[in-house]
Amino acid sequence: MNSENQLFKPRHSLAHILAQAIQRTIDPSAKLWIWPAIDTWLYYDFIFSDGVTFKEENLKDLTKYMQKITKENQPFHRIETDYDQAKEIIKIMWEEFKIELLDEFKSQWETVFSFYINTIPLEAKDRLLKDTKPWYLEKYAKINEYLLSIEALQQWNFATFIDMCEWPHVQNTKEVFVDGFKADRIAGAYWRWNEKNPMMTRIYCLAFENKNTLKEYETMMEEAKKRDHRVLGKALGIYTFDDEVWPWLPLWLPNWTIIADQLENLAKRKEEEQWYMRVRSPHIAKQELYLRSWHLPYYAESMFPPMQLDGETYYLKSMNCPHHHKIYWAEPKSYKDLPIRFAEYGHCYRYEDSGSLFGLMRVRSMAMNDAHIYCTEDQFETEFMKVMELYQYYFNLFWIEKYQMRLSKHSKEWLGKKYVDNEALWIKTENQIREVMTKNNIPFVEADNEWAFYGPKIDVQIRSVIGREFTLATNQVDFAVPERFNLTYKDKDWVDKTPICIHRAPLSTHERFIWFLLEHYSGAFPLRLASKQIKIIPVAEIFNDYAEQIKNKFKEKWFRISIDDSDDSFSKKIRNGELMKIPYLLIVGEKEQSTNTLSIREFKSKKQYEISVDEFLKQCQDEINI
Repeated sequence: MNSENQLFKPRHSLAHILAQAIQRTIDPSAKLWIWPAIDTWLYYDFIFSDGVTFKEENLKDLTKYMQKITKENQPFHRIETDYDQAKEIIKIMWEEFKIELLDEFKSQWETVFSFYINTIPLEAKDRLLKDTKPWYLEKYAKINEYLLSIEALQQWNFATFIDMCEWPHVQNTKEVFVDGFKADRIAGAYWRWNEKNPMMTRIYCLAFENKNTLKEYETMMEEAKKRDHRVLGKALGIYTFDDEVWPWLPLWLPNWTIIADQLENLAKRKEEEQWYMRVRSPHIAKQELYLRSWHLPYYAESMFPPMQLDGETYYLKSMNCPHHHKIYWAEPKSYKDLPIRFAEYGHCYRYEDSGSLFGLMRVRSMAMNDAHIYCTEDQFETEFMKVMELYQYYFNLFWIEKYQMRLSKHSKEWLGKKYVDNEALWIKTENQIREVMTKNNIPFVEADNEWAFYGPKIDVQIRSVIGREFTLATNQVDFAVPERFNLTYKDKDWVDKTPICIHRAPLSTHERFIWFLLEHYSGAFPLRLASKQIKIIPVAEIFNDYAEQIKNKFKEKWFRISIDDSDDSFSKKIRNGELMKIPYLLIVGEKEQSTNTLSIREFKSKKQYEISVDEFLKQCQDEINI
């Protein structure tokens, strides 16, 4: 979280209040570790004394005590010490874990070490600390004695908490939210993030401007639990992971495959309209290909380890682009052939860091909605804008409203390390993108050090309905790699020139996009995407023939329709259909059979109505042809 954010100081200060409350009421000997403040919440890590445990049921009382501290109007004092004084304070605090932090800070802070101290008036000490653990008072009596010896405190103040800290704080505990925070949950975390080290108790707090904002966030989080794609994916039979296959390589069940096929068919149709040519590439290639493409070394940490075979080194494909460059190179090109647009739902493999793996959002096997556009400089603006227009089409189709375009740029200090070392071309290409976006009135923000290694890009930052923010799609401009692959075309004067390459993936990967759609729709997919579109429920067995006639009529039009002829009760059949979030349940009985109609239950709107079979068929066809 940016320290300039207006909520950073009160959130960070609240972390100190949390630690003070723990040591005053739960465990005076609790060892403190780190205390970051992040958007919406903060946490502090503790190692409790032997025999002391902190449980979920303690959170409510902890919140009340933290509120009590805020009302004690404790000022935050900053003091600066040298290394020896800092070490002595930490020893008196009995915080041996902080010694290691102190030694780390020694190389960063040079000779000055800062602490923040909370104090109360000496005459109010007995009244304010009456419910404080006795050992805590003994501990802080020694701390106060030392602080007075270095003139850090005035004689009429008593220190109630001290911690080594660099970040700014509010001036007084009364400035910390008051009713806009709560101790929310606990978790385990290893000290130094190493499983060989002691397990710490991490206490999370939510912190907002006021109780209304806090309540709004909690409501959103309750909705998030209902929409969690990991829960929905299992309940709706979308995907699974298996240890014998390998975690984070998803296995797609039939229901998911239907959804993926629909997305792919949609993408293919749009790409055919825009004269893309479909290509296919293998899942593996020699090391030399990825050296030429600069994936080695710039992207090596995200690639699977190499394989040795017949004296050659091979890698699993992490990106489709090197293969597409080879397809371009296979045949000579002239300016009359350009622009050339290659599209592929290519399967890629990335060895994502284990700490970043999460459901379908970050996996190690993915199918990318990938394409590469090779064009002249004169064609660049038109081609770039066609990609942006395609993005807008998909956003409207899938009801995506909360997004932001971000021009992701290089960072000078990382040239040659994370980025291709050609600053002039970086600046030129960033200016080209900026000019196109501005000229076409597309709002965007800019961000440094957001890489693709071969050129700048427009990242589409999505905020989901439950508040998650992530990159869904990219539109990347590659000024460097085509030249390394000797990609050329003959211009009008029969001179070889290097094309610009635009990498685009408007539907991201199947995995990430379906993750987003699961939470976006809360599992209730629109008719086009739903794996089970329509279910017919006869009210009695004698109406099964009529149900079969309806099923066949809809099957002829390629709808995914079935009949529930199980032994379950009628009400349970309805309930099962709703649990599976099937868009339409069709009830058929004597009345419907005699009038050639249907009784409809719509999942999305919860409407119930009667309609003729032909009218309903047309309604469904119109719905999927939007």
